[in-house]
Amino acid sequence: MINRLYNNILKNQDVRKSLIELRQLIKDGNNKRAFLYEIDGDFDTLEALLVHEDAKVRKNIALIMGELKVEDFKPLLLQAYENEEKLFVKSDYLSALSHFDCSDLQEVLKKRLLSLSSEPVEENNRKHIDEELRLLTQLTLKLEEPDKHEFNGYNILSDMILLTNRDHQEVTLNQIEKGKAKAFGAGVMVRTNDLKEILRMRTYSDLLFRLPEVGTVSMEPLEAAKSLYVGGLLDFLLTRHKGYPPFYFRIEVKSKMALDKRSTFTKKLASELERLSNRQLINATSSYEFEIRLIENKEGQFNVLLKLFTIEDNRFSYRKKALAVSIAPSTAALVVELAKPYLKEEAQVLDPFCGAGTMLIERHTIKKAKVMYGVDIYGEAIDYAIENANRSNTDIYLINRDFFDFSHKYLFDEIITNMPTTIGRKTEGDIEELYARFFRKAHTLMEANARMILYSRDKALVDRGIASNRLAYRLEKEVMISYKEGSYVFIIGVNEEC
Repeated sequence: MINRLYNNILKNQDVRKSLIELRQLIKDGNNKRAFLYEIDGDFDTLEALLVHEDAKVRKNIALIMGELKVEDFKPLLLQAYENEEKLFVKSDYLSALSHFDCSDLQEVLKKRLLSLSSEPVEENNRKHIDEELRLLTQLTLKLEEPDKHEFNGYNILSDMILLTNRDHQEVTLNQIEKGKAKAFGAGVMVRTNDLKEILRMRTYSDLLFRLPEVGTVSMEPLEAAKSLYVGGLLDFLLTRHKGYPPFYFRIEVKSKMALDKRSTFTKKLASELERLSNRQLINATSSYEFEIRLIENKEGQFNVLLKLFTIEDNRFSYRKKALAVSIAPSTAALVVELAKPYLKEEAQVLDPFCGAGTMLIERHTIKKAKVMYGVDIYGEAIDYAIENANRSNTDIYLINRDFFDFSHKYLFDEIITNMPTTIGRKTEGDIEELYARFFRKAHTLMEANARMILYSRDKALVDRGIASNRLAYRLEKEVMISYKEGSYVFIIGVNEEC
């Protein structure tokens, strides 16, 4: 197939069609190597096609050269880009160049970007100019990451959304002492001029801002862009940051619309925002400073929220390492907050399935422990826990051992853990056996009237474990964490008689 297509090109037969087929084939690594072997270092034919009279031939050969990543092609692609007169082809040369290290072309690309962004654009050319601008921006940002703006809007009155566990908004709501707040479906709405109070709270997963003048926008991209810009998006950013534009953004659309339509909507919206703001707002696939999050509502419009990446959220910065089964830190914080009345100050605490250490770190953050032990059968988990504990300045004795082989010279006041579940290599039978063995052993390591705080997705197994060892345990509290996930927190007391 490769040989036939290349021979067609050499004979000037069905060149455009052959190039299109060839482009698809060489996306496979084996086919790419086969084609390079076929041309055997003779690039004259490919080079000649860069000045072919058919613009679509020029487009396809440029994209093929990019896929091949032969360094000799880079200056040829740049020259062809600079000489190209058809606007719809120019962006394809940039796509091809993006496969190369273009650090030596930085000034040339920046000069073209500045020139293109300052020129008036005829409406019938806008689509192609916008695409060229988009790719030039991506290339230049890849070469030179801009300095991020410094956020300084901690005391500006702002409307925010805190995304929380849907079944426990009140836990977050009750921590807010300043400003006004109320619960709603996905979390808590807050109006406050004390952002630092919010940033100290640990039971929400995300903080999003609302634009004061723009609650919703149309699903028509040009109208949506106008609403955002006229509604004060740029002013919102300027009043909360040091320095001057441009600000770099990305767009996240949560909608039922098909993926291709969503992509088209996003590109048009981003391009129009850039145009309306004279590129004081610039769309970037990386190095972005804020996200425009659009969420489709029942009325057929988008709710508008902003995520500012210029705000340092250090609440869980300790957790650089995690396992696939690790509990989310905001969920661990919620578990500990719900269990707070049952936690003992200066307790001796054990996590028998500690994973990356999140539960112990969050427990110590809420109420200081005297000593903490973390045990896990997986060495990788202990390595991660050591790193996370060090980053959080939390003293934890971490031991790579099967809990069922673990013993200690003194008894513990508390066990707190995220119980294993049927993820990965563990079957349902494995988990049933693990729970049964856990309940048989746990009380032997604990003081009388000690407590266990268990986070579990297997309520029936916890109920069975308590019932089978009723002389050892008493259930003090049971709280559903997520109806959807079937997760619970169990506060379990250890009886004196055991």
